[in-house]
Order: sequence, then structure tokens, then C-alpha cells
Amino acid sequence: MSWFDHFPQMDIDSLTALKKAIDGGFLAFTRASGQAVEDFFEPLRTFLIFTDHLLVRTPWPVVLALIGLAVYLASRSPRLVGGALLALAAVGYFGMWEDTMRTVAMIVVATLLAMAIGMPIGVLIAWSRRLRALVLPALDVMQTMPSFVYLIPVVMLLGIGRVPGLIAVVVYATPPIIRLTNLGIRLVDRNVLEAADAFGTSRWQKLRKVQIPLALPTIMAGVNQTIMAALSMVVIAAMIGVPGLGQPVLKAIANQYFTLGVFNGFAIVCIAIIFDRTSQAYGRRLQKHREAEHG
Repeated sequence: MSWFDHFPQMDIDSLTALKKAIDGGFLAFTRASGQAVEDFFEPLRTFLIFTDHLLVRTPWPVVLALIGLAVYLASRSPRLVGGALLALAAVGYFGMWEDTMRTVAMIVVATLLAMAIGMPIGVLIAWSRRLRALVLPALDVMQTMPSFVYLIPVVMLLGIGRVPGLIAVVVYATPPIIRLTNLGIRLVDRNVLEAADAFGTSRWQKLRKVQIPLALPTIMAGVNQTIMAALSMVVIAAMIGVPGLGQPVLKAIANQYFTLGVFNGFAIVCIAIIFDRTSQAYGRRLQKHREAEHG
């Protein structure tokens, strides 16, 4: 038997000791700092519950009207507004309104949080080549990591519930907005930046008045991808107690309830299409506005 037959491996005892040391260290950290971490995320939990209650407890005609108004302001498309309202009306008619609103609340909060974290990081790595060399490989790992893996550390640290699920969703959904914010800032025309420098603008003024407005179409593409990633992760996060459409889907899988799974899957598709088409339409409007200004 040649040494080519078996790949060289770490000694089993050493590997076991290493795994036990890592697991023990993480377990000790969770016991010592778990309460402090929970207290840190308490405002986030409050905001999530507030958004959830706002959507669930507000009368459905009011919610439909507000969603229709938001879709129209973003897209200026009566057809898209009509399609969104018809889809949501169908969801409510089939008895999935409350779960759908809980899922929408989770997506809205996760997307806002991902944008608040991801956009500043995207700007920083657009400015710094060294920082970009560190962050982009980390984003590659985050985007290729199986989504179930994100549930493990948050459950060990915070248990099950809304906040652990939200954290897992945000971690999974943040890379696209970082990447496309970075790309949008870097693609701004150098001639425009030189003109801004000639007028004596500071870096902050140039970012706020020149780079971000010109990069908005690309950033909106990142927002679109972030929303889609958040939606896909929300369903998986139902495994750790996140309320919404994911839990009926898991119940349908566990008990082989075909119609339950199909109906809730239909509701998820409706939400995905509404968010996707609305954000894409808004991005196209920004692109046309930008082309008109420079045309």
C-alpha cells in the first residue's frame, strides 16, 4: 500500500482535543456573555416586534392601501400596483394574511439592518484597497457557506426565537449590498470626481452629493439581491422559531401536507415577486433619471 492511498490526516486524538477546546471555549463564552448579548440586541427585538404588530394588527385595507402607495411611489406603474394588490388579496383570501405580514415585517427589518451595516462597509472598501482585499474574501466565504450553518452560533448564543433568526438573516443577506455599494462607488466617472475636487468639496460632500447619487442604481440592485436573500433565509430561519410563512412550510414537509406547503409557497412567491419587481422598477427609474441628467 503506497502513501498515495490515504490522504495525510491529523491524529484523531489531537483533532478531537482541538474540537473539544473550540466547543468548550464557545460554550464558556455563551454562558459568560449570553445575557449581555441579549441586552445588546433588546432594542432590535423591540423594533422587530413593533413592526410585526404594526403590520399584523393594522386593518388589512389600510395595509393594502399603504403597500399599494409604496409600490406606486417606487415604480410609477399602475399595472404593478394592481398585480401586487391582487396577489396580496389572494394571500389573505386563502387565510395566510397574518403569517405573510409577519414574514414581511422580518424582511423589512432585516433589509433595513443589512443596508445600515452593508452600505457603510461598501463605501469604506471602495475607498481603501487594503480593506477591500480583506473584506471581499470574507464575503466570498459568507456567500458560499450553507445557510443552515448560520443558525448554529446564534442558537448557541441566544437560543431560539425572533432575534436569533433575524441575526442569521442579516448575516446571510448583507454581502450583496456590500459588494454592489462598493462597485457603484468605484464605477463613478473619474471626470465627475475631478470636477468635484476642483470645486473644493470635502470627501464627505463628494460622497453625499456626487458618488452616492450616481451609484444609486447599482446600490438598488444590491438592495434587490439583499431582499431576495433575506426572504430565502427567513424560511430557513423558521427552524429556530421565527414566525411567518416558513413554519407552515416546515409543518407541511414534516407531515406531508401537500396543499399547506403549496399554498404557503404561493404566498412566499407573491412576496418575492412584489419586492423584486418594485425594487427593480425603482432602480430603472433612478437609471433613467441619471441618464437624463447626463444625456
